[in-house]
Amino acid sequence: MGNGIFGIGLSALQAAQQGLLVAGHNVSNAATPGYTRQQIIQSTSGAQATGSGYIGRGVQVDTVRRVYNEFLVNQVTQAKTESTQLDTHLAQMKQIDTLLADTSGRLGLSPALQEFFGSVQDVATSPSDVAARQSMLSNAEVLVRRFQSLNDSLDEIRDGVNAQIENSVSLINTLAARISELNGTISLAESSAGGQPANDLRDQRDELVTQLNDQVRAKVVEQGDGGYSIFIGTGQSLVVGSTAFQLATTASPIDPRRLEVAYVSGGNSIPVKESSLDGGKLGGLLQFRRGELDAARNGLGRVAIGLAATFNDQHRLGQDIQGNLGADFFTLPEPSVSASTRNTGNAIMAAEISDPRNLSTSDYRLRYDGADYTLTRLSDGAAQTFAAFPQTVDGVRLSLTSGTVAAGDEFIIRPTANGAGQIEVAIQDTNLIAAAAPIRTDAPTTNTGTGRITAGTVNVPPPTDANLREPVTFTFTSATTFDVSGAGTGDPTGVTFNPGSSVSYNGWTVQITGSPKPGDTFTIGPNSSGALDNRNALLLGALQSTKTLAGGTASYQNAYGQVVSLVGYKTRELEVTSAAQASLLSQARALQQSESGVNLDEEAANLLRYQQAYQAASKVIQTANQMFDALLDITR
Repeated sequence: MGNGIFGIGLSALQAAQQGLLVAGHNVSNAATPGYTRQQIIQSTSGAQATGSGYIGRGVQVDTVRRVYNEFLVNQVTQAKTESTQLDTHLAQMKQIDTLLADTSGRLGLSPALQEFFGSVQDVATSPSDVAARQSMLSNAEVLVRRFQSLNDSLDEIRDGVNAQIENSVSLINTLAARISELNGTISLAESSAGGQPANDLRDQRDELVTQLNDQVRAKVVEQGDGGYSIFIGTGQSLVVGSTAFQLATTASPIDPRRLEVAYVSGGNSIPVKESSLDGGKLGGLLQFRRGELDAARNGLGRVAIGLAATFNDQHRLGQDIQGNLGADFFTLPEPSVSASTRNTGNAIMAAEISDPRNLSTSDYRLRYDGADYTLTRLSDGAAQTFAAFPQTVDGVRLSLTSGTVAAGDEFIIRPTANGAGQIEVAIQDTNLIAAAAPIRTDAPTTNTGTGRITAGTVNVPPPTDANLREPVTFTFTSATTFDVSGAGTGDPTGVTFNPGSSVSYNGWTVQITGSPKPGDTFTIGPNSSGALDNRNALLLGALQSTKTLAGGTASYQNAYGQVVSLVGYKTRELEVTSAAQASLLSQARALQQSESGVNLDEEAANLLRYQQAYQAASKVIQTANQMFDALLDITR
């Protein structure tokens, strides 16, 4: 009986001691990241059968377990990976939003556009003023430098994204290696402890999984031996037992400046579908790059190309101070065409802007299957198939300049990606600004009718200089017909006249109104006093508010405003969504901590409870000892 009560007291003492140890361990790790509250699980020792019934033999500690709720942990992990993705995306968006929406004149494009067209209007007001012409060229230089500066800033953001992608992939590899090591360590520790859980090691592993989900969404599957298998993307294995697989960053075969994430298997790097790598910092970076970063660059490039092309078109219709037709005012950036390094054919594809009014802000992928070509607009996935070149799509003319395309070859066409970075001012001499119109109309005072002729406009495309310099005379033979002379042999006769209707000839168009009488004449000839003429400058200035982009629905400022609005709306959307997700994360974490976190008040109560149990167990042992001493005294 003494041995029995001694054993019971000893088991109680040991259980209370382990309870004190676990409670103390909880208190000391209350602030440890990833720590899960532990508790002892105890049960009664097997009772001993006696003639008077079963007599208990004390208590035993079965295990020390984590207060772990897998469902709540998964909720926190998923909320965290979503929150990190949104926060990362938002941080990148704020850079572009600050860059494009700046109205101080230091960064944004709008002030530079306003100042340039203001100087164009000054030239229209004083076409012979050298200072006004010089100001127009200077403001043009400021405008193109602003385009280039914005493009350089976007390049810096892209390079920063590439660097962050590399860092994220490196950290993912490190975390995967550590998780695989812990898988092996946990398996060894638990097998040597008779299957008892290695709680602290499991907490460390779960904390690493949480850190992994901070970088990319990872699916965790616990195996029968307690090891974790972790999968990312479309099911690529990152960790299987004690084996860790690696990711890598490689230059895109279609764009060397763009990093891709690849899965390393058997010594080969296999690109991972970018859209499948969602969640975490890596997901936020990739989503930002393929979405708003590309859209901002292309949108800015469309404004630059549209400005250069339409301004050049009108400038070529004018006449400079030297009496020559206007040349290109801006250097027109060309589309970018990149062939994949995996192509087996030697074809060279070319692209040129055929109509800036129809340009989109999307990139395009061209693939050849051995019979047909498929061109996909990447912004919305719209595709079209054709069998031969040339083809014109969204204001871009595609052609095969040389070589042969092999089945499986692909190309990326970026019509506007180079726009902001390559635009330049093409002229430096103020005398070359074509502010004047190259033709002049006249009606002699000897005309007897009421006919009037307009100043006339030059047609697109610009005619040859020889045609414009050739004087032409309209001589009315009746109230409704006239002859044309002076343009060479075979001049038309009996041309029908309708008051106010346009008459196009030799590359120009005029209108005659009123009622000319037979014998009345009107002449159209070269402009010999271009220094004082502002007609083309007025047309150049009018381009500022003319809807020349987006299919004729947007001016330069409107098109730029669309880019700014896209970025601004997305930034605001992310701010709201990120705040909402942060609240969800806080709620999920609070719920998980309420069950699995350390409550210091509760642990203080446990310490008192186990302390009292320890003291009571000691009293049982003391009582047993006194009984044993009493028995010894009887036998003396």
